[in-house]
Amino acid sequence: MTDWFAGDLAERYDSETADMPVEPVLDFLEPLATNGALELAIGTGRIAVPLAGRGVRVAGIDLSPDMVAQLRKKTAEIPVTIGDMSTTRVAGTFSLVYVVFNAINNLTSQDGQAATFENAAAHLEPGGCLVVEVGVPNTRPLEVFDLSDTHVGVDEFDLATQRNVSHHFTLIDGRWERLSIPFRSASPAELDLMARLAGLTLRERSTDWDRSPFTAESRKHISVWETT
Repeated sequence: MTDWFAGDLAERYDSETADMPVEPVLDFLEPLATNGALELAIGTGRIAVPLAGRGVRVAGIDLSPDMVAQLRKKTAEIPVTIGDMSTTRVAGTFSLVYVVFNAINNLTSQDGQAATFENAAAHLEPGGCLVVEVGVPNTRPLEVFDLSDTHVGVDEFDLATQRNVSHHFTLIDGRWERLSIPFRSASPAELDLMARLAGLTLRERSTDWDRSPFTAESRKHISVWETT
């Protein structure tokens, strides 16, 4: 896998995601983390650090040393293993494994995504849960998902291959810089099948962290699968 979050992007990540909700995510995850939580693609610890602050035992896996270096500026208490979240193992088991903010789509093949479900299940204790936050695939070839004075985001989607490329045009120090990151979009039904193959069963699905109902109009979903 390519580390798309190295260098300047890692340094800017927290400031560029500062407006994203945290407390509703923690309120959702904390009751599921009675015996610890493992975050896949832990990154800068945007969720993991405050979750640990609530007294939860948290560990993480991440591909990007630069992102983890940003986490280390906040705490040295959370153990993080550098590696591919589809194959990297850590010691012990957890009552919760979670993947937020579309990180499951960073695996750009079906095999990689399915392996991530299997790896997550291998870290779960009996009765444990996997939580994934991910967008619903867009069916339009091009879509502007963000438009501001300092950032323009455009998604390019190929329905035949399920390949999605997010193009980010960001105004930095007076000039526009472009970053294009590839993803693989997967429908809720496909993710359910990956979970089933990994020995997990869907427990609930909502459109956001407040557990609002998932509908045909939802742009993303929060899905919870549990060990069987």
